[in-house]
Amino acid sequence: MDRATFACSTAFYRDYSSSSQGAFCLPGGHVDFIEKVESFTYSDFFRDYLIPNHPCIFSAKFTEDWGSRRNWVTWDGKPNFEHLLQKFGEAVVPVANCDVKEYNSNPKEQLPFKEYIKYWKEYIKNGYRSSRGCLYLKDWHLSRAFPEQDVYTTPVYFSSDWLNEYWDAIAVDDYRFVYMGPKGSWTPFHADVFRSYSWSANICGRKKWLLYPAGQEEYLKDRHGNLPFDVTSPNLRDRSVYPRYNQSQPPVEIVQEAGEIVFIPSGWHHQVYNLEDTISINHNWVNGCNVAIMWCFLQDELAAVQREINEWKDPIDDWHLQCQLIMKSCTGIDYKEFYNFLKIIAENRISVLEKGLDDEASAKNTPKAAISTLGMLHAVFDLKRTVKVLTSLSANEDFKKLDLTSLSPPPEALLHHLKAAIDTALL
Repeated sequence: MDRATFACSTAFYRDYSSSSQGAFCLPGGHVDFIEKVESFTYSDFFRDYLIPNHPCIFSAKFTEDWGSRRNWVTWDGKPNFEHLLQKFGEAVVPVANCDVKEYNSNPKEQLPFKEYIKYWKEYIKNGYRSSRGCLYLKDWHLSRAFPEQDVYTTPVYFSSDWLNEYWDAIAVDDYRFVYMGPKGSWTPFHADVFRSYSWSANICGRKKWLLYPAGQEEYLKDRHGNLPFDVTSPNLRDRSVYPRYNQSQPPVEIVQEAGEIVFIPSGWHHQVYNLEDTISINHNWVNGCNVAIMWCFLQDELAAVQREINEWKDPIDDWHLQCQLIMKSCTGIDYKEFYNFLKIIAENRISVLEKGLDDEASAKNTPKAAISTLGMLHAVFDLKRTVKVLTSLSANEDFKKLDLTSLSPPPEALLHHLKAAIDTALL
């Protein structure tokens, strides 16, 4: 991050409201196409797309050196099934049935990868039909299962990734996925976990994206407040069921070609189709630009849980704790873990600012190395955004009702440390 971008981000977030970020639409639905690697910097991406929360498409030049682009694809641009079987045949993978709706999503099962590839080849041979339905391999944590494989390198534009930095640190989970599916497979209407950003790179094949800027989803809800499963369904035109549909704007439509990367802004709902046999790599990620959106999402989720079990508030002694447990089971995180998430990110930034970066650390794929690549001003920006959200969390009445004695350091002490580190760095 250069000084001009740091100044721009400081000015923007001084008057920032997370509820308004991304609430505007792109002129004419236009999405910028980034052609040249050599002329597009991290600061360009940060200033023009992260801060305003705008989508964009990166050309295939940004992925041409990836191992998966070389090895997972045949000469004619199709999935290289034999290579994939050789490398991953014994793995067990999550597979969704695109033809079945269950609780507003597609039901999943675990299959051996070699069985899925056998199904896929037969599906193609039978004219993209099967009695088993259209099966889509989704949310496969391939990088975690096969870290030694030369698959891809995360582009620098997406390297300020707090979600994976945190979950790598606690060695529990990650938000790096591989998707593989035949022509016609699709993902229903949704927004990404924690209202995070996502980036999605096509290794082969083509996708069609229908994108709705943050806030547009409110016009697509039915009279009970539920979002549609399929945003293209003619049922949405029934005003008695979807009374505000006519107020919605048409989606931003993208056709993503092989090798291209699509950047999906924070909080944008979308629906995705595979137009050909397609393999893609996807990350969900949060950073200083959208961590406040994540915090707003968590507050909304807790409020929804509280409304749902409000009638049990008096009989249950630990009602507030139960609400947190339910929220974590639904979203994957509660308020105390969100505090620890902010703490780990902040401590990593403070470590770099206070101790610098040694040569050994810079040669590794670690948070310190990523922070060094982005520059010390980025570490300061991250700390300032962490302070903003942590201050809001500490003042939150639901947070204060929890037993916070297990948090180390206490929120007040952590805030004091962060503010002191920022002041020292800016001297």
